[in-house]
Amino acid sequence: MSVAFTFPGQGSQAVGMGKELAETYAEARAVFEEVDEALGEKLSSVMFEGPEETLTLTANAQPALMAVSMAVIRVMQARGLDLKSKVSFVAGHSLGEYSALCAAGTFSLADTARLLRIRGNAMQAAVPVGEGAMAAIIGLEHGDVQTICVEASAVGPCQIANDNGGGQLVISGGKAAVEKAAALATDKGAKRAIMLPVSAPFHSALMGPAAEAMREALAKVEKKDPVVPLIANVRAAPVTAADEIAALLVEQVTGQVRWRETVEWFAANGVTTLYELGSGKVLTGLARRIDKSVNGIAVNTPADIDAALAALLG
Repeated sequence: MSVAFTFPGQGSQAVGMGKELAETYAEARAVFEEVDEALGEKLSSVMFEGPEETLTLTANAQPALMAVSMAVIRVMQARGLDLKSKVSFVAGHSLGEYSALCAAGTFSLADTARLLRIRGNAMQAAVPVGEGAMAAIIGLEHGDVQTICVEASAVGPCQIANDNGGGQLVISGGKAAVEKAAALATDKGAKRAIMLPVSAPFHSALMGPAAEAMREALAKVEKKDPVVPLIANVRAAPVTAADEIAALLVEQVTGQVRWRETVEWFAANGVTTLYELGSGKVLTGLARRIDKSVNGIAVNTPADIDAALAALLG
């Protein structure tokens, strides 16, 4: 019986996120101030007040989501939570992997904010707008979607970007190839194949330039081994060495987020509760669909924090 902390990815952002935490806790305010200082701008103002289109920009959404996750964990730590003794593993969905690593002490908060700003900008710049695309495929198995991607690759790059479980996979690549794959998925009996309103083909081979930018950025920051193992996106297995983690973060930019397998790994290795720290409750919903033996709990309000601490600290 053990606990893992998970951290949300892009799409979980919402105007107003973190505002109640900042108004309630000095520790949360300190996190937002440190992130603002690291980036040299008032990202917290965009988080609290909007506008939504500014918050949604990849270069803003990524550090903003991390900041909310870190505000939650810093508040919990100030009230007696010791990560190493109470939590067995950490994991995060795409950019959430950086939040997980910051929580586990691999990167400092300021470095994590700067890394995510670099990552967001590099992912946005890797492919000209309109040349890449992503689509959600609902109701087909992983193997079927894999086969469809191979077939669609005749007209351009196409691959599985996220395996979110519960029959939901996201594909990514060149626009023509992704559109072809979505049509093939419908022909093969998918319940839905939905083109996503994203600005770039994340987690595809087209993100190669962004992967190189992250290799360079990660080489320059101080890294420590995490205090608890990370279940890495591209491996869906535990990693504990900082240098290996950095290499996997580079691979993650063009590789698949294996979230279904991550939750299945937790279930098979005695994790009974997944606390999702930060904005929204996307991962909590996914956990429920993937394996009902794992209890997902979203922690993002003062009341959620009190309840989680009561359970964790007994």
